[in-house]
Amino acid sequence: MNADINFYFDPVCPFAWMTSKWVRQVQAQRDYTVDWRFISLRLINAHVDYAAHFPPEYEAGHTAGLRLLRVAARARAEHGRESIARLYEAFGTHIFEAAPDTAGQRSEAEVRERRGTREFVEPVLARAGLPLELAEALDDDSWDREIRQETDEALALTGKDVGTPIIHFGPPAGVAFFGPVISRLPDDQSAAELWDHVVGLARFPGFAELKRSLREQPQLPAFGVSPGTAGQQEDWHGGSRRQKK
Repeated sequence: MNADINFYFDPVCPFAWMTSKWVRQVQAQRDYTVDWRFISLRLINAHVDYAAHFPPEYEAGHTAGLRLLRVAARARAEHGRESIARLYEAFGTHIFEAAPDTAGQRSEAEVRERRGTREFVEPVLARAGLPLELAEALDDDSWDREIRQETDEALALTGKDVGTPIIHFGPPAGVAFFGPVISRLPDDQSAAELWDHVVGLARFPGFAELKRSLREQPQLPAFGVSPGTAGQQEDWHGGSRRQKK
């Protein structure tokens, strides 16, 4: 598919979801196309000691993300690349656009692990207008080769010290970057202005990085951060919120 940008996402990454919402917001105003592609945080961190590097719920969450990407890979194979836009939107809506169930008895790790189950996935597929039988791919690791190839493709464009999302501007010759990482969704005018600034940086051939590790919790119901408010600021180093001791 020839697209104006390739957007590499892991469906369980909240910052990828926020950035994708912004991309869709600008896409509604501008005439450009997006190819939604896969990158797996679980595969990126396959050789990482999760207990030492991440909060305790991360391994369950990243594993669920890989399982969801298997479903997406099968959907793409059987229903075309255009199916991924609505499937990713359905994933993100179910994961991030509902307030946390504070009355429930599940731990955070259990909440994240559930995202990789048929109980969770079948309503997502229904929302996306896709067959429920695609949920069979959750346990089918034959799709991992394709997901790994696409993950490696994304990292080859940026280098390995990155997270999600990765956006490839003007592929195949254009440059790719991790981010932008945003915690709040801008209004329509600001969204377009931000897009123009990001594209301007991307078009300069010598530009490599603009970064800070301080981030607000994303402005999403799943984090208890409502529109018009700012989430708590945290220091994300090495791709997680776990603080060095």
